[in-house]
Amino acid sequence: MKYSDQIAEWLVQLGYTHCFFVGGGNIMHLIESLSRRLTCVPVIHEVAAGIATEYFNEVTDHGKALALVTAGPGITNIVTSIAGAYLESRELLVIGGQVKTTDLSRGQLRQRGIQEIDGVSIMKPISVISRLLDDVVDFNSFKSIVMHQGSERPGPVFLEIPIDIQARRVNFENNTDELFDSYSIKKVSDREIQALAIKMNQAQRPSLLIGSGINRKMAEKLRVSLSELGLPIFTTWNAADRIPSNQKNYMGRPNTWGQRSANLIMQQSDLLIAIGSRLGMQQTGFNWQAFIPKGEVIQIDIDDSELNKGHPKIKKALLGDANHFLETLLQENISSHKEWLDYARSIRKTIPLIEPINKTREAYISPFLFAETLSRISLDDDVIIPCSSGGAFTVMMQTFEIKNKQKMVTNKGLASMGYGLSGAIGASVANKDKRVILVEGDGGFAQNIQEIGTVAINQLNLKIFIFDDSGYASIRATQKNYFKGSYVGCDIETGLGLPDWEKLFDAWNLPSLRLNKDFESDSQFTNLFESKGPAGFIVSIDPEQTYFPKITSRITENGSMESNPLHQMTPDLDEELYKKVSVYL
Repeated sequence: MKYSDQIAEWLVQLGYTHCFFVGGGNIMHLIESLSRRLTCVPVIHEVAAGIATEYFNEVTDHGKALALVTAGPGITNIVTSIAGAYLESRELLVIGGQVKTTDLSRGQLRQRGIQEIDGVSIMKPISVISRLLDDVVDFNSFKSIVMHQGSERPGPVFLEIPIDIQARRVNFENNTDELFDSYSIKKVSDREIQALAIKMNQAQRPSLLIGSGINRKMAEKLRVSLSELGLPIFTTWNAADRIPSNQKNYMGRPNTWGQRSANLIMQQSDLLIAIGSRLGMQQTGFNWQAFIPKGEVIQIDIDDSELNKGHPKIKKALLGDANHFLETLLQENISSHKEWLDYARSIRKTIPLIEPINKTREAYISPFLFAETLSRISLDDDVIIPCSSGGAFTVMMQTFEIKNKQKMVTNKGLASMGYGLSGAIGASVANKDKRVILVEGDGGFAQNIQEIGTVAINQLNLKIFIFDDSGYASIRATQKNYFKGSYVGCDIETGLGLPDWEKLFDAWNLPSLRLNKDFESDSQFTNLFESKGPAGFIVSIDPEQTYFPKITSRITENGSMESNPLHQMTPDLDEELYKKVSVYL
């Protein structure tokens, strides 16, 4: 058979069911072959194909997706999504076309074939495997590449296939080898876990920080056991949906833009067990020297380089599978720390998720109240996509409360604008029977605005909420705080070209509605929100809206930046209140 047909057969055998792609001459054989074996979803721009694929794989219950792009600009256009998946350690198979093997420049020229670019070299720093197939390979070799055999940490795989290799006639015998695990992970020993359980019992204020290294299936399996622990549990932003917000020992999402109560409680721990989190600077604060100032940190991760990067200070690093670790730990006899947990709960009750410091002028909707309302009216199994950067993102992560079966996906490692719509498309294709809710700022949404067409043509059950504040809220805030309001290229007034949103949705014949403050009781909103199919909602946000609390930095005399620790968010709390909620600081 034709090699592209053989590749399609192998992909099906490896569990692939969907393909997001943009057509092109250098992948014409692959498009034709995959279209007969997979569900192929065309998108307008290649970066959308990569993002949709990443999010599909994050929330799917059945099958896997890959992205297919042509040579040259097809490859360069998808770089951002590959970089994002790499930083988040997420599965993403990208197959790129290439000119025929006789036209490859092979480093001797800048370009020989038409649209030729060396995709393998471009992708190598941001993938776990980047390979050019300049000859056919058998099933075992193909399988080892796609499933990145030998890699300890998940990430993107980039496979570049010249057009003449795609078209070559091949004759491989059917292969029924058992599939190996995509990557092998060391396990923390039972002895180490037992010793840690004893250490937790001896501690006065132990806490757990659950990272996205704990997968959703394991979190669901262990939900009852986790809920019965008599100590505070926190989640990172990428693990926001691992613990429902109403769980009695759940204490929130700490972060530089996190919930103030979560930051305060976590920082007072005398023992923090960070499971499946790389403890990056957004998680620990840029002032990482003051992370868990009166306690010890024990980190469990699959990447030795993350455990030994030098920040924050770690008392003990355990290299191993976070899922195996947590499951085994919960089989130990872990004592209840009632006094500590009661104190943590009192802080959660004392400090609201929405702080009165934030001001919204009369003509606008408070983004915090909006997120609170959306959280309340969302369904138990909705899929939530809170974009990946800016004010809309941080408001959702501070305020939205996750329900029992909801899934939430974002990509905060790269923190790129424009992820929301494409990610929501992938999530919606993976969850045809569920509603997907996207919340994104107008500036970010505009960066992949063309994919409204993909939503419309596929009639996805996607509800799109756009924060309309006439520009880039976070950039505007930075320019206001650090440069005395010298605004440059951050909004319509300074030259940023944004559309009339209602007219934009009309162009694709999609219903849209600009919300009022009482949108929850508006029957027009309710009908659109609860009906099947796509709809756009415009949320009028004050361009001068403030977004507090947050960790702030100051410019020192030598021009460098110095940040506050996680427990000292801006604005400062009242002195008496701070004393009440910072007893162990």
